[in-house]
Amino acid sequence: MARKATKAITKSETVAPEKPRRASRKTTPSPETLAPLGLDRLVGLVLDETARNPAFKKLVTAAIAGLQGPDAVAALVDRRLTALERAHGYIDWQKRRSFAADLDATVSTIVSELASLDVGAALDRLIRFIGGAQGVLERVDDSSGQVVGIYERATHAAADLALRLPPAEAAGLAIKLVPLLDADGFGILDALLLTVVEGLPETALEPIDAALASATPDELPASGKAAAKSAVLNTKAWDRKMQRMRLLRMRQALADRRGDVAAFISLEQAISPDHPDVVAVAERLLSANRAAEALDWIGRPQKRGIVVVTREQMLTGSFDPEAPRRERDGLEIRILDALGRKDEAQGKRLARFETSLDREMLRDYVAKLPDFEDEEALERAFDHAAAHADAYRALHFLVHWPKLDRAARLVLDRSDAWDGNRYEILAPAAEALEEAHPVAASLLYRRMIDDMLSKGRSSAYGYGARHLVALDALARRLEPGDLTPDHTAYREALRKTHGRKSAFWEKVKG
Repeated sequence: MARKATKAITKSETVAPEKPRRASRKTTPSPETLAPLGLDRLVGLVLDETARNPAFKKLVTAAIAGLQGPDAVAALVDRRLTALERAHGYIDWQKRRSFAADLDATVSTIVSELASLDVGAALDRLIRFIGGAQGVLERVDDSSGQVVGIYERATHAAADLALRLPPAEAAGLAIKLVPLLDADGFGILDALLLTVVEGLPETALEPIDAALASATPDELPASGKAAAKSAVLNTKAWDRKMQRMRLLRMRQALADRRGDVAAFISLEQAISPDHPDVVAVAERLLSANRAAEALDWIGRPQKRGIVVVTREQMLTGSFDPEAPRRERDGLEIRILDALGRKDEAQGKRLARFETSLDREMLRDYVAKLPDFEDEEALERAFDHAAAHADAYRALHFLVHWPKLDRAARLVLDRSDAWDGNRYEILAPAAEALEEAHPVAASLLYRRMIDDMLSKGRSSAYGYGARHLVALDALARRLEPGDLTPDHTAYREALRKTHGRKSAFWEKVKG
């Protein structure tokens, strides 16, 4: 009996344990689950949290003050804003989280407590809070953007409250913001003003434009420009110039809202007398059905200014240096179409394609051809692409058109041209060619693997391993003599030359 019992116990122990049950929804805080705790228990929990969490304590204090009316809440907020304005100490990353929580609690107090009692008082405090952004952001380590995010939240809240007001009052608020812009080096008040303007009727915009015009500094005289160029330390002159451009740009946004093309052009010439943005001006003239004037503007020479490349574009390689030229050519074509000059527009499309192998230009060109001429035109375009001086541009075009048979032929015809370091072009091309053109795909994968291993780019070993696995699969579909050396010999050569790169081979195994 004892043995049987032991066996029974052992057998029962081998049964898989039950999966842990998920926490019951009955324990999730909600009005239904909290009510049974009773007032005394809830009060105790709140008091315990206020002792641990200063930001939560401020929210509770504001809620209690709200019972006494808007003046009591406003007094709490005013004390906090005064403390922020007087503070000068630097806030490092270790203190940033608690500081940000305190700022967020201030915004929440204004939005949740004060705004429900007095919208005007809440707006005044939000604007005062946003107006102090410069002083706060200059003394805090905000590499994460957490603090800026709180000011953006305050900006959205202020805009929402402002647009609840009658248009005349909202316009009056926007006018009050104008004198504060000079002290806003981070553009947060700019965003608030423009957001409010977007929600106002056109009839309310004229007084705001007049206020911006009055606040705009005069242009520096010629001697002042020379001094600003020669003296790097002449920061006042530079700040004045930047403030002038900033306010003129805001006035341009108002001109766009009013549909006032003449005002937009006048402001553009004031912003940049030597090289105004001809594309921006021509775009607006075309939209106003003034195509002839738009064509005159788009034909003017355009000096290239500073090109801004974002961090994201640098990391992803998505920066397109040809975008300004493409935009300009596209606009000129639209203008020619509007003027009824169809042949000139078609000539521009074809010329743009032949220069840059722009797919959309070719699609538009072919779509506007007479019936039965499109096939012949496409064949000429593919021939032109295959002969293009830039093999990578040609491959990218043929793969993404897509015209994969011509892309495969290009890969094999220019087999010695491919640099494996151009993986941003070769990798998608190889993947696209795998199914129907295994020889061309294999050649491109080999180029990328050879380049990666010869340069010891260990960060790319994962990609290289996947490329080699793809080669293994493609080899089963190749005929003898398709590639030299064949796949077996190629793999043996890799082992012989790069056998010590164990990290790569481990990834291949994986």
